[in-house]
Amino acid sequence: MDLNLWWVPVIALTALALTWVLRRYAIARSLMDIPNVRSSHSLPTPRGGGVAIVLSFLFAIMLLAIEQDADWSSTLVLFGSGLGIAILGFLDDHGHIAARWRLLGHFCAAGWGLFWLRGLPPVDVFGATLNLGWLGVVLALLYLVWLLNLYNFMDGIDGIASVEAIFVCLGACLIYVLAGHVALIPAPLLLAAAVGGFLFWNFPPARIFMGDAGSGFLGIILGLLSLQAAWIAPELLWCWLILLGVFIVDATVTLLRRLLRGEKVYVAHRSHAYQFAARQYNAHLPVTLAVLVVNVFWLLPLALAVGLFGFDGATVLVIAYCPLILLAVKFHAGELERV
Repeated sequence: MDLNLWWVPVIALTALALTWVLRRYAIARSLMDIPNVRSSHSLPTPRGGGVAIVLSFLFAIMLLAIEQDADWSSTLVLFGSGLGIAILGFLDDHGHIAARWRLLGHFCAAGWGLFWLRGLPPVDVFGATLNLGWLGVVLALLYLVWLLNLYNFMDGIDGIASVEAIFVCLGACLIYVLAGHVALIPAPLLLAAAVGGFLFWNFPPARIFMGDAGSGFLGIILGLLSLQAAWIAPELLWCWLILLGVFIVDATVTLLRRLLRGEKVYVAHRSHAYQFAARQYNAHLPVTLAVLVVNVFWLLPLALAVGLFGFDGATVLVIAYCPLILLAVKFHAGELERV
């Protein structure tokens, strides 16, 4: 699927303009995120701006598929799952949906994507290629649901979720260019453009928040893009998991430590490492930029080593995650919140 580069600024500007519209709508309808004891911000801020990412990206991939008569199954994977999660998040942003119904919706959206993807592709693990069959489908289902939820959890300070998505998408595109997988470039590049337009309004200090519609959408789309890539080349799945390392490690360590204490993990909290760090430095920007630095100078080179030079993906992932786990523990991921 070829992509004219002029699409990129057009989608970015579309997302920027839509975010402006959504911000005015949120203010007019009093759709504000009011600070409370669980918040990482101190001023009432409009929410729901992530809808601009959703609309811009889905419009782009549909138009691209129509214009180039592309394989519709690859488009339906992203469109159906992404739209379902966005609608669910939008309704939750405007009211409240019980956790069990949200989770059911998450599994349905993930199932839709896996149906069109034909499940989990063969996976290379420590030199062995595993075709997991139905077990792979179950693992892929859990992977997608966890990724969309952890992305929601990690969208807790200004700019962090947007910066992460842009980095992961552009990092994947760099690997695709250098490794010759050019057919995989359009979707992540267009997603990076859509998030870039939104980031103009979300960069610290944020003038609008992403909301569940945007964060959940990004989580499942990134997961589906990683599985699509793995069907082309198995090592690319490891590249995506490495690029997503900061979010995966912080959210997973936090979840496991809270589970071990017997906490209700669906209850809102501020015990992720990045949230402790933001309170320690009394600012969001240093933490968001620190995540970007770790991504660019630690995770990207390791992902390139797997995607370009044939290093074993599972081994490199362990190497990539070990210092991230230490950082998560250093910044108190999952510990009881200090009053």
